[in-house]
Amino acid sequence: MLLLCLYRTFVTPASLPRMVQYFSFAPEGNQYAYVSNFNIFLNSNVTAESVQLTTNGKKNEILNGIPDWIYEEEVFASNGAIWWSSTGRFLAYAQFNDTEVQKVEFSWYGSEQYPETVAIPYPKAGSNLTKVKLFVVDTANPTLHSQLALPASMAGSDHILCSVTWATDERVAVQWLTRKQNHVVVAIYDFDGSSWREKEKFEQTSKTGWIGHYMPLPIFFAEDKLSFYKVMSDTQGYKHIHYIKNGKATPITSGKWEVIYISKLTKDAIYFVSNQHERNPVKRNLYKIMLGSSPSTPMCLTCGLHEDRCQYNSAYLSVDASFYRMDCYGPGLPLYTLMDNRGSELSILEDNKDLENLLSEFQMPTMKYGTVKIAGFDMWYQMMLPPDFQKSKKYPLLIDVYAGPCSQSVSYQNKLNWGTYLSSSLGIIVASVDGRGSGYQGDEIMHAIYKHLGTFEVEDQMSAVRKFIDMGFIDKDRIAIWGWSYGGYVTSMALGAGTGLFKCGIAVAPVAKWDYYDAVYTERYMGKPSENSDSYKNSTVTSRAKNFKKVAYLLIHGTADDNVHFQQAAQISKALVEELVDFEAMWYTDKDHSLRGQAYHHTYTLMSHFLQKCLLKPE
Repeated sequence: MLLLCLYRTFVTPASLPRMVQYFSFAPEGNQYAYVSNFNIFLNSNVTAESVQLTTNGKKNEILNGIPDWIYEEEVFASNGAIWWSSTGRFLAYAQFNDTEVQKVEFSWYGSEQYPETVAIPYPKAGSNLTKVKLFVVDTANPTLHSQLALPASMAGSDHILCSVTWATDERVAVQWLTRKQNHVVVAIYDFDGSSWREKEKFEQTSKTGWIGHYMPLPIFFAEDKLSFYKVMSDTQGYKHIHYIKNGKATPITSGKWEVIYISKLTKDAIYFVSNQHERNPVKRNLYKIMLGSSPSTPMCLTCGLHEDRCQYNSAYLSVDASFYRMDCYGPGLPLYTLMDNRGSELSILEDNKDLENLLSEFQMPTMKYGTVKIAGFDMWYQMMLPPDFQKSKKYPLLIDVYAGPCSQSVSYQNKLNWGTYLSSSLGIIVASVDGRGSGYQGDEIMHAIYKHLGTFEVEDQMSAVRKFIDMGFIDKDRIAIWGWSYGGYVTSMALGAGTGLFKCGIAVAPVAKWDYYDAVYTERYMGKPSENSDSYKNSTVTSRAKNFKKVAYLLIHGTADDNVHFQQAAQISKALVEELVDFEAMWYTDKDHSLRGQAYHHTYTLMSHFLQKCLLKPE
């Protein structure tokens, strides 16, 4: 139920449809828009009648103002596709056309006598993409819809709408990305009184991989509302802030470290989060750089604050950045404080003292951080060491892996998770490694796996295990690996490599073949199957099935996973059976990729029992 109170006027549920898919207020006044039944409705104020802006919305076919599955998951990371201009005079919205996108079907068993069939548009690698259009509506005259034209270099080819950023009521910037995702165009459109026309554009191409960490980050307009700031790779392959004017990019920051994202832009400063401090990728801090004729050296606003506890920090800034909430996530327990922009602490908002007192009653693992040299790179690792750890003893080892492109498993974030339990209660060392393909250390490392998923990121996990064995406190006969999603894929590929390093492994919701996964994610790293067929063939778990005879394997998946479809686990299972491999499996009926609810608890109990049998009670 949606109940709103504005200026002492209540908008009751009767004023809105029963099902609202998205709701958004204008930045000024009490104008709002919402999406219902895949169409957009506009209300000029809280008591006005709704004006229907679109009429062609239809489930699984045409979606207005809300993204389809692929855009919500892989592009926007949001369930809205409506963008207000500065004062709300104009409203931009995206329209998604899935009529030519193939559908994936899976059974929903529910409690009825017969299962239902659920179908969602899901473009797999190499298939038809969602067709997207961007429109702008004049809220004073809602019958006027203007479609923003694609840049000439994008016209007639598959493309992706990345972001929409308003500079003023009559100027908007749009980032358009090619299907290959190695070329982006920032197009700036102006309203001339009757139509929207492209005024200026900036183009960027990556020669070594894809654009951005995942998707290109949003732009931030400068005071002139035409030039802008953007995080992008510099000539050395590190992500840094650039100032773009008249199509030319000038770096504002530089060095062998990366800007993670811009937090705030004011008229005289840029606030951003980076791992600049000691050029250490496991740390993060908030920085401020003053703007002027020549930008100043970045000043760290969070370095040195509660230093033993806080080395992985971000911030939530006020409108003019006079104040900010410092969000400290580790290595100690999380801490939230109110700060001014001179770095003075005004108030502690949450110190987690109660949690600290609770945890003092338990023996907790200690964290060990370091690097190992692999393939010429210093790869960061972290280990949870059991209480009363002794170097002279031999411990079982569990590799906790994700290892997807641009991922970062090793950081100073505080960790209270399944690994904490395994280490503190069962005496297992739990380790993670950021190998080639991981992010925030430059494009050379991140793009090393470009067009070759399932290779270096898997090899580096196994190389790290050998380095850990050499440390002297790992029992080489009791080593396991586990992961979820991409981590389940890497786990399965590592087990299927047949090296003999691992005694067992657990894969939750793993990819089996990249041909089965969505086009936007997969093609970003692999290109189309028709363009990179050998890498697609060589990166399958199923082709390694015979090597699973040498390991214990637990395969887990939800039957209603709309992300990594149950098809993936089913094909792994089929390949293992055909090779007469003995393995364990668990499926969760009508559960999605996250296995929420009781299934989540059941999963971790099941995995704990499996690991105890493998690592602690050897036959």
